[in-house]
Amino acid sequence: METILIVEDKESMSDMLKETLESEGYRVIIARDGIEGMKYLKESKIDLVLTDLKLPKKDGIDILKVSKEENQLIPVIVMTAFGSVELAVAAMKGGAFDFITKPFDTDHLLMLIKRALETQRLLTENILLKEEFASKFGFPRIVGKSNKIEDVAQMVQKVAPTKTTVLLLGESGTGKELFARAIHNVSNRRNYPFVPINCAAIPRELLESELFGHEKGAFTGADSRKLGKFELADKGTIFLDEIGDMDLALQSKVLRAIEDGEIERVGGVKGINVDVRIIAASNKDLEKAVEDKDFREDLYYRLNVFPIKIPPLRERKEDIPLLVDYFINKYCLEIKTSLKTISKETLDILMSYHWKGNVRELENTIERAVILCDGEMITPEHVVLSQRAVSESVVRSLHMEGTLGDTAKEALRIAETQHIVKALRDTKGNKSRAAELLQVSYKTLLTKIKEYGIEA
Repeated sequence: METILIVEDKESMSDMLKETLESEGYRVIIARDGIEGMKYLKESKIDLVLTDLKLPKKDGIDILKVSKEENQLIPVIVMTAFGSVELAVAAMKGGAFDFITKPFDTDHLLMLIKRALETQRLLTENILLKEEFASKFGFPRIVGKSNKIEDVAQMVQKVAPTKTTVLLLGESGTGKELFARAIHNVSNRRNYPFVPINCAAIPRELLESELFGHEKGAFTGADSRKLGKFELADKGTIFLDEIGDMDLALQSKVLRAIEDGEIERVGGVKGINVDVRIIAASNKDLEKAVEDKDFREDLYYRLNVFPIKIPPLRERKEDIPLLVDYFINKYCLEIKTSLKTISKETLDILMSYHWKGNVRELENTIERAVILCDGEMITPEHVVLSQRAVSESVVRSLHMEGTLGDTAKEALRIAETQHIVKALRDTKGNKSRAAELLQVSYKTLLTKIKEYGIEA
């Protein structure tokens, strides 16, 4: 619910405006003179100001000036009597959103207010977009059909309509921000900002200012007031990624924001009310961090109201073919190349890989492969993987059952398969040259290729 401050000394007019705006679902605060109006601007969370130009004590121009000092994004609509258009124009030059001449039609006023609030919302989003904190708006696609990922999707659907704080847990690259966006975009806050901030990526001494903003002169270089991410996310959602890396002193201020819905700018002396839904994420074991006194216990329990564990990619390998197809289509469109397919041999390599970097690592691998592939099919030569991780994946793929001889045979099969694949890749599929590299006969190589089911 948006809060509108009406600064009007005539009681009949202010009462009429209050009744009209409240019937439209707005919260209304009335000030009878300029001094009282300034007081509300400094002490309350105001979304729009509707002020008369001629007021006792301080006039509408003074109200406009204070409003802009408090928050540049607050739209101010000036009411003026017929014949005072020059003053209204001066108000417009001072930053007023618009002016309306008395007497006026209330439908016209309501339309003006709606347009001003929508402009304010767009300006807020533009600030976020310029800072690259809220890229790729729109419903994020969650790709997967495994039971684990479907369980997560169901939990997202259940918690999204509530205001409940959510804690997303999982390794780096599992898509925690994707799920946070999904929660926001199916909630009743979806028309307001989604503001992500990575607590691990910003130096400790700057993070407080990024989260809560600062006043002019709060520190060296603070030449003007800055709104923090909590204020920019008002009525929307703030996503605190890697919250486990946040400084203990700053954690107490986040706790206050959760418990009281109030923040304080750096260098400020008053609390500011904010209405935000908090989604936090961490790739750390926060319970252990609490035991080690590296994370506040009270904040942990406030965040852990509705925990969701995002499974690593190696625990949902049945989703890899779907993800591969999705990323191939995505990057073929992005770099404007013909749609490509992927060979079975290449997909088998991707399926057996450990994916320490999870979905993010898979996406980066496919993006590189699409760029490297000049033909219509992505083959092993286009896939760049960590050789150390490949070796670890080979060891993990061994079935530690049966006799030592059985394990040795399987290890030999895996090792020979990889060696043959590399030789074929290096020779661009020339079997004669590959046989020479491997120092085996052409017939032996063909037998091995057939035995191990290796594509040419």
